[in-house]
Order: sequence, then C-alpha cells, then structure tokens
Amino acid sequence: MMNWRIINSGIADAATNMAVDEAILLAHSAGKVPPTLRFYGWKPAAVSLGYFQRSKSEIDVEQCKKQQIDVVRRLTGGRAVLHDAELTYSIVVREDAPRIPRTITASYCYFSKGLLAGLEQLGVKAEMTVPIAAYGQKKKQPASAACFDAPSYYELTVAARKLVGSAQVRKNGVILQHGSLLLRFSAEQFVGLLRMQSEEKREQMIQMLKSRATSLEEVLGRPVTWEEVYRPMPEGFATALGIQLERSELTAAEQAISKELAATKYSQDSWNMLR
Repeated sequence: MMNWRIINSGIADAATNMAVDEAILLAHSAGKVPPTLRFYGWKPAAVSLGYFQRSKSEIDVEQCKKQQIDVVRRLTGGRAVLHDAELTYSIVVREDAPRIPRTITASYCYFSKGLLAGLEQLGVKAEMTVPIAAYGQKKKQPASAACFDAPSYYELTVAARKLVGSAQVRKNGVILQHGSLLLRFSAEQFVGLLRMQSEEKREQMIQMLKSRATSLEEVLGRPVTWEEVYRPMPEGFATALGIQLERSELTAAEQAISKELAATKYSQDSWNMLR
C-alpha cells in the first residue's frame, strides 16, 4: 500500500492557495516529500482562471475588484471557477508512481473514486460522467468561460448536474490535480463576474448554469459546513485509491517557497493577467 501524506490547510487567500499547490509539486518532484492529498478553502472569494484562458476578455476584472473578489491564474488548464463556499482538494503525485494510471483521462477516473467514496459517506450518490465531447479535453471552442457549465471526463454529477470541477497539469514528471466541490453555488453571482455580449446572453448563461450545476446544499436539502464535508474525505480517498494516509503539515521549505511564489507570482498581474 502506497504511503501518502494528507494536509488540511484550512482557509487562505487565492495567491496562497495556488502557491502552496505549486510548492508541493516542486518539493515532490525533487523527492523531498511524499505524494500529497491536500484540502483547503478560500477567503476572500476568488475567481481562478485556467492557464490558457484569456483574462480581460472573459472575466470582468473591475467587477471582481468592486466585489473584493480575488483573481488568480492556475497552473492547470480549464475554464474559470468562482471559489467561495467550497471544499477544494489537490493531489500531487509522480506520474510513474504505483497505481497511478498513465493517461490523463484514466487518472481522472482513479482520483474521482476518492471523491465518490467521501460523498457516499455524506449520503450523496454522485456519478462519474463520460460526455461524448468533453470540454477542456478536446480541441474545441468551449461553450463559455465558466467551468461548471459542462462536465469533463470522469467529473462528478448528481442527476446529470455537475457537483465537482477538476483540472490537471503534468510537470517535471509530477501530476497536480485540484478541484472544487461546491457547498453552495450562485449562478447569478458567478455570471455577474463574466464578460457577456448582452444582458440577454447573461440571463441565458444564468439559466444554463442553474440547469447544469448543483451544490451539496441543494442535493442534501440542508446547510453544510466545510468541516462536515471534509471529515469523510480522507477515509474515502484512502479506501478508494488503496493508499495509506498520514496526517502532516507543509515542510519549512514548502512554506518558504509558497510564500515566495504567492508574493512574486500569484499576487502579480504579470502572471494573473498573462493572457
């Protein structure tokens, strides 16, 4: 059974969250830390952009500033995500590690099994979706700038509505995959942060997101907390992935690297407004 560490980072700002993910990737690629499963949240709320996404033409940056919502660019691809009431997970593991499927789509399936197991303990019967034409995996123009308007390969849905959105990058022989499990979701708030051609298009997008995305509170019909949703996840991942998890913290080196990356990269327009 493969030994991993698990880190509960709690709540942090956007620059810190993305910097920590990259710091773990760098440390693991250098052989200094074991494979890592991390859970975290966001405060203040933030919009994260996919690595290749255009910023100013797709996101209303001024509206984000007005609402005190951070904007940050991810290392991973995909489309924009509003991070607010959610449990975020990240996985860092070598591509050639035992049990890790070699293809991107197969690894999505493998990691999603951990989420499925954790959700099942919460009383949520989610499913892995394999759409015929999954946005973000084929060279097609996506329907919108918003991540949650359609599921990608092996992402999780409830009643055909997307509950978890994930993205992956492979760098230095290491996989970084992270994703958002929505506790609550406001289509109106999210669409209000996107650049739209008209108010009619904006309303169409709101209605589309309402029909295609869901949240744990909607599925369960009651309020949920970050801590409640986090609680079953370690056991779910350990069982489903066949790994041994050891609770841990970031090393001093990872903390130093993440602070530097947060200050010099993820809080800077030179990175966040790269495109």
